[in-house]
Amino acid sequence: WTGLDRAAPTRVWMSHGDKVASPPPGFTVTGSTQTLQVAAMADEARKIYAVQFHPEVHHSVDGERMLENFLFKVAGCTPDWTMASFVERAVAEAAEKVGDRHVVCALSGGIDSTVAAALLQRAIGDRLHCIFVDNGLLRLNEAEEVTTFLREHFHLNLTVVDARERFLSLLKGVEDPEKKRKIIGHAFIDIFQEEAEKLPHVDFLAQGTLYPDVIESVSHKGPSAVIKSHHNVGGLPETMKLALIEPLRELFKDEVRKVAAELGMPDSIVWRHPFPGPGLAIRVLGEVREERLDILRRADRIVQEELRAAGWYRKVWQGFAVLLPLRTVGVMGDGRTYENVIALRVVDSVDAMTADWSRLPPELLARISGRIISEVKGVNRVVYDISSKPPSTIEWE
Repeated sequence: WTGLDRAAPTRVWMSHGDKVASPPPGFTVTGSTQTLQVAAMADEARKIYAVQFHPEVHHSVDGERMLENFLFKVAGCTPDWTMASFVERAVAEAAEKVGDRHVVCALSGGIDSTVAAALLQRAIGDRLHCIFVDNGLLRLNEAEEVTTFLREHFHLNLTVVDARERFLSLLKGVEDPEKKRKIIGHAFIDIFQEEAEKLPHVDFLAQGTLYPDVIESVSHKGPSAVIKSHHNVGGLPETMKLALIEPLRELFKDEVRKVAAELGMPDSIVWRHPFPGPGLAIRVLGEVREERLDILRRADRIVQEELRAAGWYRKVWQGFAVLLPLRTVGVMGDGRTYENVIALRVVDSVDAMTADWSRLPPELLARISGRIISEVKGVNRVVYDISSKPPSTIEWE
C-alpha cells in the first residue's frame, strides 16, 4: 500500500519506547527496523493498515508518498483539498459554533494567533474581541511593536492588558519548567476571563493552538508520555469558564503559513519565527527575574538582527538565545569576570515535529558571539547548541 519497493530501505521518524509484540490475527508485518520487528503491518483482506512511525513529519523521507498512496489508491479519496477550501470551511464552522455570541481571542502577534483572529473576524466580525497580554516575558520592545503593527494592519477590536508585575510575582522563586508553564497558562486564562466579564455574551476563548502543541501535550491513549504541557493545551485550568475555539488545531506551522498567505498577510507575519506561549520564561532557565530577562532580551535582539542582516532569518525555522542558570570565569580587559552564559539555538525544520541544528557560517556565529559578549553586560561566554530533535526539543524548557 505504500507504493514502495519493500526490499528497499527508507528513513522514518518514530519512537522505540512503544512496540507491538506480535501482529494481531490477519495482519502481516510490512515494515521493520534492526531493533523493532513490527514498524508497519497490514491486513490486506480487510484493507486495514498500521504504522508505528510518523509518516506525516518531514524527516520520514517517503512519508508524504505513503499517505498519498493510502488516501488516493486505497481509500479512494479525491485530492481536492486546498488552503482556500480550508479557509472557507474554518470560517463556516466558526460561524456555526459561535452563533450570535462573542469570542475573546488570545492574540500574541505571532502567526498562529494572528491567523486564528483573521479567520474568526471573517466568521463573526466585531463580535471578536482580541486581547494582547503584556506579561513581562516578551522580547525587547515587542509589546509596543506588535500592538502598533496589529492596529495599523488589521481592523481588530484590540485590548492591551499590562500584566507584567502580575506574572513576575507569580513566577517568583519558581524554577521547574512545568510549573512555569502551568502558572503562566492559568494566569492567562484568569486575565481572559476577567476581560470577558466586561464584554457582552462572551462564551468562547480563541487560541492559535497547532497540531504539534496537541501531540506533545496530551496523552490520548495508553501509556504514551506527555513531552511538555503547552499552556494552550496541558496548562489550562479545570475551572475555566470559557469554551475553546481553535481553528488551527489540526494544522502544522508550515500549513498555517500557507493559510496566512491565502489571507493576504504580509511576509513579516508569514515568516515570523515561532515564539513560545510562555515567552522568555522558558528561555531564562531557572528562576525568572527582571534582571535576567533584561540580559536575555538584549542578547536575543542581537541574534535576530544578525540573522536578518546575513540573510539567514528566512532560511532557518527558528533562532533565539537562551540564558543558562550558571556563570563561568572569563577575562575582560585586565580583570577577571564571573558572568552568565548565553546559548544560541538555531534550527532547521518544516513542521517542528523534528528539527536539526542549523549549520550557520562560522563568521556569522563569531559575529553574534562577539556582539553579545561586548554589548550585553553580564555575559562573558556564548555556546552553540548542536542537538537535534529528537532527542532534544527545540526549546530548552
